[in-house]
Parts: sequence; C-alpha cells; structure tokens
Amino acid sequence: MSRSQILWKICLNAWLILCIGACLSDETCRGAEDVTKQDLFVAGEDDVSLYRIPGIVVTARGTTLAYCEARRKSSSDWGEIEIHLRRSTDGGKTWSAAKQIAHQGERIRGTSGNSDFDREQTVNNPVAIVDHQTGAVEFLYCVNYARCFSMRSVDDGQTWSSPQEITPIFEGFRKTCDWKVLATGPGHGIQLKNGRLVVSVWLAYGGVRDHHPSVAATIFSDDHGTTWRAGDIAVPNEGQFRDPNETMLAECSDGRVLLVTRSESKSSRKILTWGPDGASGWSKPEFHDSLPEPICMASVLSIRERPGVLVFSNPQSLPIDKAGREIPGGRGKRENLSLKVSRDNGRTWTVNRTLEPGKSAYSDLACLPDGTLLCFYEADNRLRLARCSLDWLEQSDEKR
Repeated sequence: MSRSQILWKICLNAWLILCIGACLSDETCRGAEDVTKQDLFVAGEDDVSLYRIPGIVVTARGTTLAYCEARRKSSSDWGEIEIHLRRSTDGGKTWSAAKQIAHQGERIRGTSGNSDFDREQTVNNPVAIVDHQTGAVEFLYCVNYARCFSMRSVDDGQTWSSPQEITPIFEGFRKTCDWKVLATGPGHGIQLKNGRLVVSVWLAYGGVRDHHPSVAATIFSDDHGTTWRAGDIAVPNEGQFRDPNETMLAECSDGRVLLVTRSESKSSRKILTWGPDGASGWSKPEFHDSLPEPICMASVLSIRERPGVLVFSNPQSLPIDKAGREIPGGRGKRENLSLKVSRDNGRTWTVNRTLEPGKSAYSDLACLPDGTLLCFYEADNRLRLARCSLDWLEQSDEKR
C-alpha cells in the first residue's frame, strides 16, 4: 500500500470517528434534553445545616417561585428555621439568589416550656397559591406549629405584604379535633375554576409538640385570600386510616377536588378522597394500590390543558422484609423518586417513570406555560429541580 493510500485511510478513519462521536454526542444531548436537573439549595450553603420541604409554583405571569425551609442548626423539624425563596423568569433555567421571606419581624417564642427550644423560632410548612384571576401570589406558613400567617405578593415574589395572622380560623376544627399542632400543606395550594383558593392542612391532637395522632383537612378563601375559613375534616384518624397528614390536592377536569394523603396505615398505600368544592362533602377515603406509601409527602398536579390528566410524584418504595414481603405500616426507604400519570382524574395510574433513583424524599410539582413539567424535590442533602416534557413522562419505564 502506497504512502498516499495509508494517509488517506488514516484521514478516513479519523473522519469516521469524529462523525460517530458527533452522533453519539447529539444523541446524548437529545436524551439530556428530556430531563434536565439542577441543584437550587445545598446543605451547608449560607450557614444552613439542611434545606427541606420544597414547594414550587408558576405565577400567572410565568415566573417560577421555588421555596423551602432553611433549617439553620440541624435537620430537626423543630429549631431555628427560616423560609427561603428563589425566583426564575426564564422557565427555571436561571435563578435569583436565595432570599429569606416570611416572618422577619418580631420573633415568636416557642410553646414547649423548654427554654432551649423556646429561644429558637420554627417557621415551617410554606405554601404558595397562585391567584390567576388577580395575578397575586398568596403565601401561607406556620410558626412553631402553633400559629398560621398569610401574606401576599403582587410582583411575582419580589416583595411581600406584612404577615396577617389567620390562626383563629383553625378554631373551626375544634368541634371535631382538639388540636395542639397545626400545619399547612406543605407544597402548594390551588385555585379552583370558580376562583376559590384551597390549601390542605393537617392537625395533631396529642401533646403540645407531638405530630401524632393527626387528621387531614382543608382551609379555603372565596375572596382572593383576604379571609380564610375552615373546611371539614377530610380524612379522620379512625378505622384503618392511621395518622393522615401532609395532603396534596388537585382539581379534576369534572370539577371535583382530589386529596392525596400521607399516613402510617398498615396498607402502606396513599389515601385518596374526592370532594365537590374543596371544603366539604368528602367521599369515603380509600387506599390506592398503585400509589405506594413509604411514609413520605407526595405531590399531585392537574394538567388543565389535558382534561383528566394528573401527575403524581413520590418515592416508589415500600418496606419489605428479608423474604421480600411487604411490612404492613412499615417505613419504606426514601429513594427512587418517581412520576406517575393518571388519565382519568386519579382513578387509575397507568404510567410510572423513575426520576431520581437514589436518595429522594419530599417533592412538589408545577407546570410552565409551554407545558414543561417541573419537579422540585429532596435529593439526599440538597433540593433539586428537574425539568421534563410530558411526552417523556408518558413513556413508562417498562417501554424504554
């Protein structure tokens, strides 16, 4: 073989390698575009021990707000905890610096009677609700799991009104639940087609700082967040339903409101119940076999552009013994965060996609105006945002 032929072969092979590499790179990029992930809050940053309890909404103007608890000194549910928020005006691609919001005025002492605890202020369970009729964002949160406040932003989360205490409305639950602990959400609230704002709450009626036993309910506003009222208890702590709490909700295409509730029941499945108006008339609670319960908060989102379609996020994990059998009422590992799809308002869940196979726990869902799905979730020691298309989501793991 002549020298020129050898050089020609070398050049040809190099060109083929470059072409193949480019094709592989293009495929990789196309695959990466299906799901993109970025960390928004990382443990240790800004002297915060751990960020937890993610919430996310997209405002009427298209701004994305991601918020959470910033647990200053430890991972505990109680302690010095603040609410931090970041904003994105480009669909979650870039973000503003984190900013503390919610209750920066006069501190509220704790209620434990323990001076160590009472020196710290727990600002907990943030919930944002987008009012598409006014363009405002209502924001509810609790202090020391004992008092509840609301505030409002009319500029997509850049500034907030002074907090207004709404704790007295929870007295409406006293007739059926003599609560000692109250909590909103967590996650996000919703606005119904008729304009009503609805937020899930849970109430515990054990000791002053005990989160058990508990019940799940809602509060609602028919005047764009100016006043709030207590609804009925939706999921009581009775029979086979043990300690219902941390409920998420979505409006179905037929106008009903679906509640998806966490519990410590022996079935190890999520509890579902439907109501006509988000406040009362709740159906009998039922377990759903397709929605495992690792004793972890989940999220549910209605896709209004696709009637009947709901998206659900939660760790796809169940407690099992050495023989591979489910442990009734056991606590599953918080890992394998997965997304599910229902096309019939939550009656069946026919699609399952793994989003984060490793350590993962609480999550919240939102949807951009262009249909991109956002999942903001706990991934080990950080809060991570995933962006994906509904087309990607609607292909189950088994089909890939």
